[in-house]
Amino acid sequence: MARSLSNMLFKGMSSLPATNSLKTMVSGSFCRKGMQYSTTVPNDDPDTHDDFKPTNKAASSGISLKDIVEQDIKENPVMIYMKGVPEQPRCGFSSLAVRVLNEYNVNVGARNILEDQELKNAVKTFSHWPTFPQIFIKGEFVGGSDIILNMHQSGELKDKLKDLTAEDDTQEK
Repeated sequence: MARSLSNMLFKGMSSLPATNSLKTMVSGSFCRKGMQYSTTVPNDDPDTHDDFKPTNKAASSGISLKDIVEQDIKENPVMIYMKGVPEQPRCGFSSLAVRVLNEYNVNVGARNILEDQELKNAVKTFSHWPTFPQIFIKGEFVGGSDIILNMHQSGELKDKLKDLTAEDDTQEK
């Protein structure tokens, strides 16, 4: 319903004369009522205060991105690099992977790859896999949402996660 309403609104706007409509100027910017807006922040803009410039947290920490990926995988028996976070996935594939993993009541470590393009590229290089989400279980790269779903349907995922349930962790402590 919402999609059809937005499509109707967009179609209605596109049929208006150019002087009254939302007109795309350049990728990442648009013009409306004589004002130009941009959805991107140039890194070399001298008028942008340092507090508002995009930062790379990994670069400022002195740890390589490869080391961060290795540490994530080592410290988290189940690690997912995804678009968004488990509580709020930002794509359907990430949402599917989280829903499947939640069926097993396991603790999942996660990183939002949308926050850091360099980390996203480092994960791709590390796993030799081009798409997201990327799921690692017990230090081993398993794959994406389609592979996790197939493993779930075949029962293979249950076997792989059987000793990692969150209930087991609370009983040991």
